[in-house]
Amino acid sequence: MKRVAILISGGGSNMIKLVESMTGDHPARAVLVASNDANAAGLQKAAQMGVATAAIDHRPYGKDRAAFEAELLKPILAAQPDILCLAGFMRVLTPDFVGQFAGRMLNIHPSLLPKYPGLHTHARALEAGDTAAGCTVHEVTPVLDDGPILGQARVAIAPDDTPDTLAARVLVQEHRLYPAVLRRFAQGDRAPLIL
Repeated sequence: MKRVAILISGGGSNMIKLVESMTGDHPARAVLVASNDANAAGLQKAAQMGVATAAIDHRPYGKDRAAFEAELLKPILAAQPDILCLAGFMRVLTPDFVGQFAGRMLNIHPSLLPKYPGLHTHARALEAGDTAAGCTVHEVTPVLDDGPILGQARVAIAPDDTPDTLAARVLVQEHRLYPAVLRRFAQGDRAPLIL
């Protein structure tokens, strides 16, 4: 049984879908949900689902990302995860941190990578006149939003879409895609899944 730790920064809707999926014959179980914000609503939700939680506030560390990550690593390493899932974790991780979980860290990103790494993905897709948007689950590497693609789900862009309406439809697909990719990944299957 694979052990999964999940990092969040906010409400944790993707984290909730991942935890809910890891039941029955699923090859993995959630062992920790950690956040860089002690007030992240997702921490309470994780606790209610019976998952251990930890919070390490990044703010006291200022620009010293290595010091923040050293503290963040303590509960993660104590949980002994086989897989680390980023689910709306809004901190850029250093190459040293990423390297400790090379080949074992997943992220979900709200665009069809390699298009639109980083922030404001929905607005950028609309500004470019794209006909489709979507989400991508990928392996995390030291380069932001650049690791091997493990799955994608596509959403048609409507003429009257705003960044918010598009984001809402993409989120529905994120909630389908991430659990499906995690299940396959936990079984050793890294072939890209297209939903």
